[in-house]
Order: sequence, then C-alpha cells, then structure tokens
Amino acid sequence: MKIVRTDMELEVPLVDKTLVEWGHDLVLLPDGISEEELCKELEDCYLLLMCYTPITGKVIDSAPMLKGIVKYGVGIDAIEIPAAHKRGIPVVNIPEYAEETVAEGAFALLIALVKKIPLLQTAMREEGWAWPTAQWLGSDIAGKTLGIIGCGKIGSSMARMAGDGFSANVIGYDPYKSQEELSEKGITKYDDLHLLLNESDFVSLHVALDDNSKNIIGKDEFAEMKPSAILINSARGALVDEMALLEALETKQIAGAGLDVFSQEPLNRMDHPLKKLYEMENVLLFPHLTFYTNEAMERLERETLERCKEIIDGTEVTIKSNDPRLQMKYGL
Repeated sequence: MKIVRTDMELEVPLVDKTLVEWGHDLVLLPDGISEEELCKELEDCYLLLMCYTPITGKVIDSAPMLKGIVKYGVGIDAIEIPAAHKRGIPVVNIPEYAEETVAEGAFALLIALVKKIPLLQTAMREEGWAWPTAQWLGSDIAGKTLGIIGCGKIGSSMARMAGDGFSANVIGYDPYKSQEELSEKGITKYDDLHLLLNESDFVSLHVALDDNSKNIIGKDEFAEMKPSAILINSARGALVDEMALLEALETKQIAGAGLDVFSQEPLNRMDHPLKKLYEMENVLLFPHLTFYTNEAMERLERETLERCKEIIDGTEVTIKSNDPRLQMKYGL
C-alpha cells in the first residue's frame, strides 16, 4: 500500500526503513509542498504521516483511500481534524516522547539568557576575553519566580527543574488543573493570568494551541510583565501575538525572550515578519528543536511505528493524548 510522509527534512530513518521493509510504497514529500501537489499525491494514499505540513479538509477529501493520519510529533493544530473524523479517519499524535526533553530545552533557553551565555560566547570569540563590567551582569534563578502557563507534563517538568533543582518559586496558570494537582507538583496555582505575569521574573509557555489559547500573550499581557522579565516559548508560536512581542522587546518592556517556535516556520532573515529578531541581543532563537535529542527521537520513531501498524492492521488505534480533539477511538 502507498504511505506518504510529509516534512521529509525531519529525518526518521527507522520509520522509513521499517515501512519499506514491511513491503509498503513510501513516498517522501518536502516541507512547503503546495496543497495542490499534496492532494495529487494522496489520491491513492492509504496512510499519511505528517509533522508540520497543513492537512486541510481539501487535502483529506482528496484521499478517498486514506485510513489514518499519524502526526509524528505532538501539536495537532495543522490538521483539520473534524474533516478526518467525519469520514471515520483516526488522527493520532505522539504526545509523550519528549516531555522531559522539551522542558530541558526550555530551561536551557532560560539559563542561557539569564546568564548571558550567548553574548559572552560572542565576546570571547571576537575579543578573546570579557572583563566583569556591568554589561555582563547576569541574574540568579534561585529565589526568583517562574510563572508557568500550562501545567501539563512539560510544564510540570519545567516546574520541577526550577523548584527542586534551582530553588525558584514556581507559580502556574492552568484553568484545567486544580490547586491540589498543582501543589503536588510544587506549583502555586494562580487563577488570574495577569497577576501571574505581574509577579513573575520568568514566564514559560507550555500550552496546547487551540482557539482559546491563541495569542494568550499579547499587548495587554506584556504590559503586565516586569521590565526585567524573560519570556520562554517552546510550545507554539501562535500562543504569542508576535508583533506585540517585537514591540515589547524593542521598547524594553520586557528584558528578553527565548523562542523555539514561531507561527510562521521556518524563520528567515529575508522576508519573514519576525526577521528583526535576528538582530536583537536580548533574544535567543532556536529552530524548533528543543525536542531533538537521540533519546527523544528513538521514542518518537518507536511509537510512530506502533501507531502505523495499528492503522495498517485495522486494529484499534491507541490515542494517548488527553486533547479532546483527538478523543475518538476506532476499530478500522
């Protein structure tokens, strides 16, 4: 049977090798493929694997033989899920492969900014040394307040690292978690997002992107943050009003940002609306790779193959995510 995997730039060699060994016709497509080209490739496709490429209702409708969509990753906002469910096509992601990994990546962004590591590294490379003058003064994490927005598995891991590992005070905003749940994880629950922002020295986003969370951090929210605050986003770019973020950084309304995700990816220096970020010394940019470690990719490939086999065999598809958009089970 024909299997299509989009976003071939993200290498998953075990997945590709195994699907071919199972006797399937595997077609690899690049990131940025047009909707029209994708529709044509899916006319005789049985199984679709995707990561970043938008899977619209039109794309799904173009695939009469399609039996399943596997997101080899976590975020599902690029898939028009109702169009798939309308036809009884299961949509499944791999939600648990990189919880600690992404939290570590987010924390690495925070440490690097707080300790001014990128700037010091540049100074060392260019000047050979940096004397202890005011421009190099960093900050402690111990005793500071980390505000976590979204206290699921990744947010909770971030809280543990900050609280247990660095003696930070951790507060959290998550309407779907009780005070008792958060207390068990060392997080003080805040029901008022603006109050959390007002009291936080660092803010880290760990929210799934949906209609309720889009632009959860915008101009009004930046106005509530401390001038010394640092924003970390390793979740989804569209959680932040990025034009408001640019303004907040340019006017020093906040002190800095560590960004692994952007609403329009990939980022580029030429014509991207966020190209100014490249020139900002108070910004640390990552190319959506906080998830990318040997261990996490091994878990991702293994679980991706498990979900593919279920769809190919026509057995019940295991949906591990708690996202209500995916909470439908199928026996194909």
